[in-house]
Amino acid sequence: MDKKEKFIITGLAGQRKLTGKLRVKGAKNAVLKVLSSAPLFLNDIKLNNVPEIGDVDCLEKIISRCGIEFIRNKRGQRTVKVGKRVGSEIDVDLAQKMRASIVLTGPLLARTGRVVFPFPGGCVIGKRPIDFFLDGFSRLGAKIKKRGEVFDLIAPPNGLRGASLFLKYPSVTNTETLMMAAVLADGQTIIKNCALEPETISLGEFLIDSGARISGLGTATIVINGSKKLLRSKKIYQTPPDRIEAGSFLILAALVGKDIKIESCRSEELTALLEILQEAGLKIDIEKNSLRVSGQQSKFKAINIKTHEYPGFPTDLQAPLAVFLTQCHGQSMIFETIFENRLGYLETLHRMEAEVKILDAHRAMIFGPNKLKAQEVESPDLRAGLAYVLAGIIAKGKTIVHNVHYIDRGYEDIDNRLKEIGVKIERIEDL
Repeated sequence: MDKKEKFIITGLAGQRKLTGKLRVKGAKNAVLKVLSSAPLFLNDIKLNNVPEIGDVDCLEKIISRCGIEFIRNKRGQRTVKVGKRVGSEIDVDLAQKMRASIVLTGPLLARTGRVVFPFPGGCVIGKRPIDFFLDGFSRLGAKIKKRGEVFDLIAPPNGLRGASLFLKYPSVTNTETLMMAAVLADGQTIIKNCALEPETISLGEFLIDSGARISGLGTATIVINGSKKLLRSKKIYQTPPDRIEAGSFLILAALVGKDIKIESCRSEELTALLEILQEAGLKIDIEKNSLRVSGQQSKFKAINIKTHEYPGFPTDLQAPLAVFLTQCHGQSMIFETIFENRLGYLETLHRMEAEVKILDAHRAMIFGPNKLKAQEVESPDLRAGLAYVLAGIIAKGKTIVHNVHYIDRGYEDIDNRLKEIGVKIERIEDL
């Protein structure tokens, strides 16, 4: 059960006072997929720069139930020990806590010839259709049965077989799950309309370094020449920096940064956000591995954003950016194209005296600038929870943010890291 804690944030009332450095941790959406690839391997996997976050803890518990052992050598490092026997069933209760558990189905089905799993859970930000996964597995030869609350998939006696697959939309999890399943399939698999996200490329490159035959990473078509031979890890996986965390920090710097440097990031992966912030009037010193916001910033002008698969503007930065839009002069528009029902957090920002209007499940308008006032709020999910933290930092008064376990799912030790740049934030037990 998640520990009940809350943040108490003393806001800056819009003052630009924060100074210091923020170092970006490893990418959540990269490391979760590499951990999930463990069933494809014959030997141990070693990882560096692993973020110490709730989602990693949860996934490790899920995979451990399948007979795979995790050893924490020291903070940020893991050794994954894969034995000869790997289980086929994904724990129902744990899997219903996180969406990323669905990615494990591909490696388990390919390795063991069977996988039993529930409908995946996670943050409540829209429907989680799995018919795309089931259709892909079916084309690879799996037989699908629905038994109560679980799906039971069985591969042919000789294992999965290569197929030509077309994804109805370039889903990251769909691309990665089917790519991993195809690594041990017999023959060639072609996946079209693939995700282009850096985390997908990072996973594919790790698999290639371990013996998988994959081409087309970073393009809309990925080709996998499968083999029944298990992979053998030859290199330590270095988790890349988390571009969503880097973007979140940059938005914070835009709001209240006097002189903030964001280190260990990849600026080329943040082009969409950088273009938007610069269009609004933010001055940013951009280096290959760092970003800096310093000096007096002029007033920001309103902008419109539309979320899109990479390299478009990421849906996971939509809520944090909305806080920035409350400080822009004029009328801004948000168009959320990835998830429905991801705009509900705006009602809470409205209680903090942001002028917002939700038009429908995908569109909203924000009128600014607004002087936000502190409120007691409940985090509904990871990204909205972080947005509430940002809103509390710029607001006047003391904001209380409940359900911080959602925020801990994706941001390591966020309160202590924010304290280092001058944020007045305390974590206490939520009775």
